[in-house]
Amino acid sequence: MVDIKGLTKKYGSFVALNNLNLSLDEGVVFGFVGANGAGKSTTFSILATLLSPTSGDAFINGKSVVREPKEVRKLIGYMPDFFGVYDQLKADEYLDFYGASYGLSAAERQVLIPQLLELVNLSHKRYEYVDLLSRGMKQRLCLARSLIHDPKVLILDEPASGLDPRARIEMRDILKHLKSMGKTILISSHILPELAEMCDEIGVIDNGKLIAHGNVAAIQEQLQGDKRIIVKVLEQMERARDFFEEDPFISSIEVADSRNEISFNYRGKTEDQVKLLRKALLADIPIYTLTEEEKNLEDVFMAITKGADEA
Repeated sequence: MVDIKGLTKKYGSFVALNNLNLSLDEGVVFGFVGANGAGKSTTFSILATLLSPTSGDAFINGKSVVREPKEVRKLIGYMPDFFGVYDQLKADEYLDFYGASYGLSAAERQVLIPQLLELVNLSHKRYEYVDLLSRGMKQRLCLARSLIHDPKVLILDEPASGLDPRARIEMRDILKHLKSMGKTILISSHILPELAEMCDEIGVIDNGKLIAHGNVAAIQEQLQGDKRIIVKVLEQMERARDFFEEDPFISSIEVADSRNEISFNYRGKTEDQVKLLRKALLADIPIYTLTEEEKNLEDVFMAITKGADEA
């Protein structure tokens, strides 16, 4: 559904986007993670046909954003990070204006607008002036606007930016519903844990380069040497510590005697971890649990981008 090939954007000597390649299947929810200035909005602006790339191309359902921008616009719904609303219009008038802009008849708009307002939980604000809506309500109204022509692909640049926790939850629930409808959704954000909940795939961009792509588990697997293992032993804490200190894959050992717990960084592969546990049992180390500390998406993002900066 979305195919990005060698996408590059330069401003003089500054490279905002550097040879980006990415393919997304239909119905995928993709989260684009990166710090401010990493290249997220540049990518989305090119996909939305608002910005021309210096080189490369991108395709939405086979249509080129460079050569067929009018066709692409029929296929996408775009919600920028900063958007304009017409304050002197009521919510339904706002959607009516955009529906007419997309060529929908008055009869079609009359049916569609109440459905969209219900989808984004704004039915009770149908006749409210836009300037009286809260920020979260305006965000949801702009999401409804981007859906007015039933696009196959949604491009949402920081859709939860500036929202309070309740409004973010409401936005997340709406996006989950859109996912269930089979929409292909691209979301950029720095609210990383929420992306982990919503997205099938995540891409990490840093300094204009895509440095990681996959589901959360796949991205974590790229962080070799960054596992944190927690072992609980019934007794013999000192002997257990001595045992783990001898392993070449283990470093940064910490002991919590009050909890009968030993934790350490582990650089080995999964099969090495199996061998370690087997060896510990043969050595009669009284282990009753061995667990890997889960990393959230923020930990993954910080580790990957740190590696990219040092490369």
